[in-house]
Amino acid sequence: MSRLLKLVVACCALGLSLHATPKQDLPDGVGAEVVRTKCLLCHETDLIMQQRLSRPGWVREVEKMIRWGTVVSDTEKEVIIDYLANNLGPKPVALRAASGADESGKKIFQEKCLLCHEADLTEQQRLSRAGWTREVDKMIRWGAVVNDAEKEVLVSYLAGLYHPN
Repeated sequence: MSRLLKLVVACCALGLSLHATPKQDLPDGVGAEVVRTKCLLCHETDLIMQQRLSRPGWVREVEKMIRWGTVVSDTEKEVIIDYLANNLGPKPVALRAASGADESGKKIFQEKCLLCHEADLTEQQRLSRAGWTREVDKMIRWGAVVNDAEKEVLVSYLAGLYHPN
């Protein structure tokens, strides 16, 4: 094993980070140290902080990380979820006045998107119109049944409600 690879393995085993000082630190609070110890082994702080998930979203995310090999006790899991939900929950959505197009977009969203996703997953996204277009295109490639006319109305609806603040 190369010397560099041995260093990387040793640092990971000790929970040390090899990357530069994080651009931002996690907010202080009960559980912050557990999150730093368990989550920052693989992720940088900014990736965690940009998620802004609801409690059910954080539960899904933490359980996914456990399935992928993160080792945490049941107690640590609850502490991590509580910390993330309390400190890194969704930001309020900047809403605009509803129009007829919004009602059509809402109907398409409810009929097409909520078949697979809970609403909180969508509400947590803060994408530009181009970002929503890419996201809807991706969902269509993955099997969402949305025609071209519905796509345009859906993208307009999502971009109008869930956009960067």
